[in-house]
Amino acid sequence: MAAGVELHGNGETIDLQQQVARLQALLEASRQVHSTIREEEVLEQVLRIVVRELEMAGAAFAGTGLSYGEEPVDDTPGLLRYPLDNRDSVRMTDMLVAPPDGRELTLYEADFLEGLSLQAAVALENARNHKRNLAFARVQQDLDAARNIQRSLLPQTMPEIPGYSLAFRSATCYEVGGDYLDIVEQPDGSLLIAVADVAGKGLTSAIVSVGFRSAFRAMAVTGMPLDELAARMNQQHWQEGEETRRRYVTAIFLRLHPEAGELEVVNAGHNPGFLVEPGEPPHEFNAAGTPLGLLPGMSYSIEKHGFKRGSRLLFYTDGLTEVFRGDEEFGPERLLDEFSKCPSQKADGILNALWTTLEEFSAGGPQADDMTALALCRWKNEAEMPA
Repeated sequence: MAAGVELHGNGETIDLQQQVARLQALLEASRQVHSTIREEEVLEQVLRIVVRELEMAGAAFAGTGLSYGEEPVDDTPGLLRYPLDNRDSVRMTDMLVAPPDGRELTLYEADFLEGLSLQAAVALENARNHKRNLAFARVQQDLDAARNIQRSLLPQTMPEIPGYSLAFRSATCYEVGGDYLDIVEQPDGSLLIAVADVAGKGLTSAIVSVGFRSAFRAMAVTGMPLDELAARMNQQHWQEGEETRRRYVTAIFLRLHPEAGELEVVNAGHNPGFLVEPGEPPHEFNAAGTPLGLLPGMSYSIEKHGFKRGSRLLFYTDGLTEVFRGDEEFGPERLLDEFSKCPSQKADGILNALWTTLEEFSAGGPQADDMTALALCRWKNEAEMPA
């Protein structure tokens, strides 16, 4: 007579040959359950095993709409419920099983169903994690593409202006951001520059910045005065609708007349632009009106200023001033001081120095906002100009 194995301490025994057969069957069922990474297929596979292999009357998973055989309902005689919990003990669903004619399960059946429900819980959690990972990968792929597109919309080459040095730098907080910078050469030989910041950050602000770019580019080619350009940009943004108005735009516009060494600036609710001239106190181009899209019918004024040899100009977004070290903010005063005393006479050297200072100040802390800056320098004399 074959030796027996007592299970569950209830006096029932299964001989060793039956026990081996049970384990083999459970192993095969586990293999089938884990053979797919699609959630619905995992659950359907489990239900087929319950009804076909164990010959139960019916089985279902609560809240999924999936069933096999006779669909179990709460008043089904002898209805059995097996919880499927994830690794954090959070209930994912319940497996409902209706034995034939409502009879009690045999020891073999009960033990098999318990083991199967445990395997089903692992497979279900894996399938859900896989689905989330795929969704995340698709989103990340789209964001990477959007980042590359947004970078391609920035100026790809700097215009060569005899006697001047021009450079910009831009770094988004996330994959994409709401900072905008553009440089448009004008038919009369002047240079039109815009530095702007859409309220907020991330994908929504990035979409708004692309629309802003289209409008700016369309108006820039007309050569209209800066105050009129700002007023039209404001009205155009306002008319885009309520959702766009929530993403108002602060912007500072510059028209440089290189040969005359003259600047025209319109600041629409943006951070003050900094002008540092030899032998003069720093000058700030402060806001001459509200941000674009905030209020309809706004008008803006132009500030004109000379740009003599040895002068330097900095336009930036508030990500540069809102860098923190603990509770201490870098702030505009410190930015102006660093910009003023920077020894480099080249625009890209100045920006590199500012970024290094900001990184040191934050002590390696995470970037909290989009950061964009443009520097413009005029050489003191021809000897300083690069060959």
